[in-house]
Amino acid sequence: MRFLNIFSKERKEKLDNGLEKTKKSFLDKLSHAVVGKSTIDDDVLDSLEETLLTSDVGVDTTLEIINRIKTRVARDKYVGIKELNRLLCEEIADMLSQKVDGSEVEDIKNSQYPYVILVVGVNGVGKTTTIAKLANLFKKSGLKVMLGAADTFRAAAIEQLQFWGDKVGVPVVKQQMGSDPASVAFDTLNSAVANEADVVIIDTAGRLHNKVALMNELTKIKNVAKKVISSAPNEVLLVLDGSTGQNAFEQARQFSQATEVNSLAITKLDGTAKGGVVIGISNMLKVPVKYIGLGEKLDDLQPFNRKEFVESLFNRQ
Repeated sequence: MRFLNIFSKERKEKLDNGLEKTKKSFLDKLSHAVVGKSTIDDDVLDSLEETLLTSDVGVDTTLEIINRIKTRVARDKYVGIKELNRLLCEEIADMLSQKVDGSEVEDIKNSQYPYVILVVGVNGVGKTTTIAKLANLFKKSGLKVMLGAADTFRAAAIEQLQFWGDKVGVPVVKQQMGSDPASVAFDTLNSAVANEADVVIIDTAGRLHNKVALMNELTKIKNVAKKVISSAPNEVLLVLDGSTGQNAFEQARQFSQATEVNSLAITKLDGTAKGGVVIGISNMLKVPVKYIGLGEKLDDLQPFNRKEFVESLFNRQ
């Protein structure tokens, strides 16, 4: 089964609806900035810069986008104001780090051993529910999924993951609260190998206030995982709450310093006008966004497609 039909009408509608507030906010500001203009001049670029900054795209990424647009305008000549949205779509899509769209399940199915995803992120960003949505996504794709409850620090974290495991219908490997997270990871991977699981998703504690402890804990989990599966973890997935805007940038910086993050899931994009963080954080870390959360239901996590995302964000209907 193909992992995703990202271009299906239902998925496209969900993406459009989820990004509606960000899109409206951005296009309203941009329309005001270009009123009465026929060409992309310095005034338009200054207004575009301000619009991007107030849409939580971030300073460095905003300046890169502006420079790219300047280069295109100089190269293509006679670029009218009506072409601005098209240029934005093309240049931002080109900037975003991404593997081949829709290749995730193929990667997992081609993996010799269980494919291991270590999920990191502070409490409150939707980490556990993102794990549940991922498990649901993989299970629907015909993959055998197992979860590991290695967040033994937060009260009720284990019970919460078990609740979602039961709801999705996938097994959860767990120990008591306060247990060694690396021991939980070790048990999870041994069980995954024994039961021939395709993919393992391991929850971890979000102790960002103590970066040294977090770094040590994640390093220990990784080292123990490699004793069972030499390629593990295949992925360190950082979950961020998109609705927090600049705070999400800071979390991304902090986590990337604590451990090697190689993929992103950005949640809670529905109901916020701060969707620009997806562009800024991916570009800042040079790490691909793999999933975006567009609602609370199990099916509301979408594999990220950069072209679909920027078209949904910048194209006027």
